[in-house]
Amino acid sequence: MLEMAQFRCYQSKAKAGNWREDQVLEETKMKEYLEKKEKGELVAQKVDLLKQNILQPVNLSVTNDGNLHFGDVVMLVNMGGEHGECSVVSINCDIHSLTNVPSLGIQAPCQVSAGSSIQPCTRTAFIITSVDSSPEGATLHFEQNFALKTTSGFARGLYLTSDLKSFQKCAKMSRLQEVYLDKSDCFLSWWKMVHFDPQERLEYEGLPVPANVKVLIKHCKTNQALAVLENQVFWNTYGKEYEVTAQTFLDSHKAEQDNNHWILCTSDPAGDGLALLKLPQSAAKNQFTDTHLQNDSIQA
Repeated sequence: MLEMAQFRCYQSKAKAGNWREDQVLEETKMKEYLEKKEKGELVAQKVDLLKQNILQPVNLSVTNDGNLHFGDVVMLVNMGGEHGECSVVSINCDIHSLTNVPSLGIQAPCQVSAGSSIQPCTRTAFIITSVDSSPEGATLHFEQNFALKTTSGFARGLYLTSDLKSFQKCAKMSRLQEVYLDKSDCFLSWWKMVHFDPQERLEYEGLPVPANVKVLIKHCKTNQALAVLENQVFWNTYGKEYEVTAQTFLDSHKAEQDNNHWILCTSDPAGDGLALLKLPQSAAKNQFTDTHLQNDSIQA
């Protein structure tokens, strides 16, 4: 009986069970795979295509006078405070955010996030855009309305937008006021620069906004300040990132906290990387003061 139990009644090459159905199923799967691969519709191919376009390097503007101007291409960088991580406002798109109409690009509306990769590219570059008929190249001033627009082409020239939060429309994780990208240039996409120190805010109103120093970016309609939430962490196609919202966070002295402080980063005039990385914050603060002392003396 033991010998009969060990005896095999058919060879390993023999077809048993629903072999034909299994074979057809495997052939169908392979055919579908090859068709998708040929058309570039595989998930891995879509991710590669997305990264190839969204991470394309972009040249930031060079400011010779130290101030920001309409038409400048900048990055919005948050230094993260004493215990936080440096992050930059980025387009938060995945393969489901793409459209082929009229050409390959991002479809609106699109989410934003704060990533830790401080690299000027299509994903992180924003253009300071006039909303009051100021000509391109004109200096941006504190309390002056402006818009922040992504680059054209793949990023579609979408505007950084926000609106009053509601039960249906708010940030996904924190449930605070949502910040996103949209194609319409309207009052919801208007922002203004405010000096980061409340005690000096009135003094600097109307003066030119210097590049590469800390400022507040306030939403004109809601008066809430742009913020990065380092306690709201999520993972996406680009790694670990943080939620971006429009919410003013005040400390015990009623001054905005570090997650409301932003630096509009430009390129180094010497052509050697980012000006932000070449200038410590202590030096940046001195440059801020020196710049406006010069402006005051010129106006006088």
